Amino acid sequence: MFLGQYEHTIDDKGRLTIPVRYRELLSDGAFITEGFDGNLMILTSSAFMTISDRVNRMSMTDPSARDLKRMMFGRATQAEIDKAGRMLIPAFLRDRAELKTNVVVVGMGDYFELWAAENWQIQNEPTPSSEANSRRFSAFDLSVR
Repeated sequence: MFLGQYEHTIDDKGRLTIPVRYRELLSDGAFITEGFDGNLMILTSSAFMTISDRVNRMSMTDPSARDLKRMMFGRATQAEIDKAGRMLIPAFLRDRAELKTNVVVVGMGDYFELWAAENWQIQNEPTPSSEANSRRFSAFDLSVR
């Protein structure tokens, strides 16, 4: 499971060192695609294929489905980790997420996100009060049973 936050840098060639704890989870390969919040998502091959199957079952006559397909597939690439533990982030994806040098790697359970450090700081502003969060998240079933 992808957990935690890590601050890393992207080198001049567009390579990002993947946290050691994540590398084993990516041993079967990975896919990078545009995230929903101005970030990038890195998914294991199996997670990407699961989502891909779901997206491909959507009707091509639905404009929202076409937009999602363009985002998920048109802005995606298959990635590998080199022997030094680095992953090449293509320039077009770095541009989409405004990734320059300083990057925050954020674990999201089944996948992880890459954020420009400045954008993560904005995204990660203090959360509303516990009462506001209770209302906001009440629709989600977070029971452990």
